[in-house]
Amino acid sequence: MPTAVHVRELTADDLDAAWELGRFAFGSDPQRPPHVTRPVPGLTRYGAFDDAGRLVGKAVDLHHDQWWSGRVVPAADVAGVAVAPEARGRGVARAMLTALLRGAHERGAALSALYPTVVAPYRACGWEATGVLRTVDLPTVALPRHRPDPRLAVRAGTPADLPAVAALYERVTRHRNGPLTRRGELFDFYAADGGLPGDGLTLVEDAGDLVGYASWQRGRGYGADSVLTVDEALASTAEAARELVGVLGSWASVAPTLRLCLLDGDAVSVHLPLASAREHERDLWMHRPVDVARAVAMRGWPAHARGTVDFALTDELAQWNTGTWRLTVADGAAELARIGGEADLRLSVRGFALLYAGAAHARSVAQAGLLQHAAGTDPAALDLLTVGGPVQLLDYF
Repeated sequence: MPTAVHVRELTADDLDAAWELGRFAFGSDPQRPPHVTRPVPGLTRYGAFDDAGRLVGKAVDLHHDQWWSGRVVPAADVAGVAVAPEARGRGVARAMLTALLRGAHERGAALSALYPTVVAPYRACGWEATGVLRTVDLPTVALPRHRPDPRLAVRAGTPADLPAVAALYERVTRHRNGPLTRRGELFDFYAADGGLPGDGLTLVEDAGDLVGYASWQRGRGYGADSVLTVDEALASTAEAARELVGVLGSWASVAPTLRLCLLDGDAVSVHLPLASAREHERDLWMHRPVDVARAVAMRGWPAHARGTVDFALTDELAQWNTGTWRLTVADGAAELARIGGEADLRLSVRGFALLYAGAAHARSVAQAGLLQHAAGTDPAALDLLTVGGPVQLLDYF
């Protein structure tokens, strides 16, 4: 095969070939979902072609926004990366991801997240592992039961309730770092059918205001192997969380296992019998900056954080990030400004991703070889980047 590849945005004429490439790579059902072979708003599809014009690779930039401490940060989240087996190991993925980052930078994205099937190629392109989406199984009978709170109303939800559900999701997640906002053209496109997200939706209301919800898939059967899969269970008050957990626990006689994704430290998780949890699945996610200056300036920062630190950054794929920078944090905001000269702290883009996401402290990043520092210089000065706390995700993409 020729070594040269040519990367461009896919057109409607390319989508059949892209579907087949992805189907073979991921072992997908041969039945095509209707959206995969037609244009979809809110995403950009990239393809790599050999000299004969054959599609040998594909990748998708999802135009997501992420919450970072109460502020919206535009992201280029990556999905659907696939390379034909005959073209693997020849730089195809790197060429596509380079083009994707360039296009994302031009449209104003600041960050990028992805779920890898293999880590090494993404590390070579500047992404680093920063967290895990955990799905656990709990014995339904172990969930605490209590007398229903007479001040709260529990009812089945309908499609008309989905705007209120979206608003509650935002109240729960907006102060965290990393969750998708679930706004924009892409989410509007997939929500256009107006249906419920699963088999059922349970709502908890307080004086008519939504304070908790759970969306779930019933599964099959009612024997020992029956599972109730909870796609999402969130609450904005402890009372609503207890009510939701009680409703979920009521399934014990017909669904002995409750399966759900955890959001660390949220109102629902603190009422679950986590000592009884068995891990069902772990989905690793990775982060990298698209534009470091935007990533710093656009997010929220803790009001108590204050300080300044200089560092040099190296980013082979996104050269606009490479240089010497001064980070200044004060009064709930931050700025990254270019400065001249050298710096005693020298950071790789993967090290930046770990610190920015709150996934590691600077001394650990230095021990991993992703942060170099002059003799006598304490790398902990770069812990200023970590002060926002750890990144979290609730959506798989």
